[in-house]
Amino acid sequence: MKKITAFTIGFLFCSSVIIAQSFHFGLKAGANLQKINGAPFKDKFTFGYHGGGYAIIGLSKKIGIQTELLFSSVNTDTATKFSTVYGFKQIGKVKLNYLDMPVLLNIKAAPFLTLQAGPQVSMLLNKNKSLLKNGESAFKDGNIAAVAGLQFKFSKIIVYSRYVAGLYNINDVNNGDKWKNNNIQVGVGYNIY
Repeated sequence: MKKITAFTIGFLFCSSVIIAQSFHFGLKAGANLQKINGAPFKDKFTFGYHGGGYAIIGLSKKIGIQTELLFSSVNTDTATKFSTVYGFKQIGKVKLNYLDMPVLLNIKAAPFLTLQAGPQVSMLLNKNKSLLKNGESAFKDGNIAAVAGLQFKFSKIIVYSRYVAGLYNINDVNNGDKWKNNNIQVGVGYNIY
């Protein structure tokens, strides 16, 4: 089943590249302003970073698809009531590393401006995702989010800003609390081809 799925995805990708009006790929990097909504976390944005590659498939002069593969580091602080809620010593900082895979619809609003929207699937890379004294996992292995943003193109350079809203509860503690990632990303990219 996995081979059939991989073949199908590969076939669709190759087919879309063949019929595409244009194709570009490049590298990108930038900053994350990250916040995890939920009772045990501070209600503030903290800094992280992301970096990786992207491919843009132009379907027409104004519409395209942009796929990305990004490593993303998320840092957040727990609230002072974290130890009260979970009954053990206070943990200050939490660092999570994700592999993000957004698939975005690009709509060219002007020669230099593209509007972007689409889903993002993320996989948690941390093996040390346990915060609790009994070793129980605190965070789920993945996340699903909605992405919306702007991308500016200047020759081979792109500058982008986007908001990533977590749709999935990443709490794996089973205590009824909902934890959701919210992320503002800004960065630059370079079209290699």
